[in-house]
Amino acid sequence: MDKRIKEAVSLFEEVLIYGTERVIRSVDDPLWREYSPEQIQVLKLIHKEGEVTSGRLAVLQGVHKSAISNRLKKLKEKELVDTKPSGDKREKILVLTQLGESVIKRSDEVLHEYIGKLMSNQVDDQEIDQFLVMFRKISKIMKMNGV
Repeated sequence: MDKRIKEAVSLFEEVLIYGTERVIRSVDDPLWREYSPEQIQVLKLIHKEGEVTSGRLAVLQGVHKSAISNRLKKLKEKELVDTKPSGDKREKILVLTQLGESVIKRSDEVLHEYIGKLMSNQVDDQEIDQFLVMFRKISKIMKMNGV
C-alpha cells in the first residue's frame, strides 16, 4: 500500500478520535450537556438515513444492538425518536420527531460555529476547496461500495 494512503488513513483516524474528544470537551452548550455524543450520533444517523432500523444503527455505530436499544429508549423518553411499522413485524422503522429534528439542527449549528472559529485563521479558502473535493470524492467512492 502506498505510504501516503497509510498516512492519510492515520491522520483521518486522529482527526476523528482526537477531534471528537476536543469538540466534546470544548463546546459549551446546554444541548451537549443534555445528550451524550452517542445519542447525538444516533439522531444524526436517523436524520441522514431518513428511516432506519435499530439493526442498521448498530452496524453504523459499530456496537451491539443492546447498546442501540438503551440509547433509543432514552431518546424515545425525551420524545426525539418515534417508531413506525415496517414490512417485517419483528422490526420497526425509526424516525425523528420534530423535536429530534430541532435537536439535530441546533447540534449542527453549535458544531459548525465551533469548527468555523477553530479553523478561521488557520485554513484558507483554497485549502477548504481542496478538502471539499477530496471528501466529496471519498464519500462518493464509499457510497458506491455500499457504505
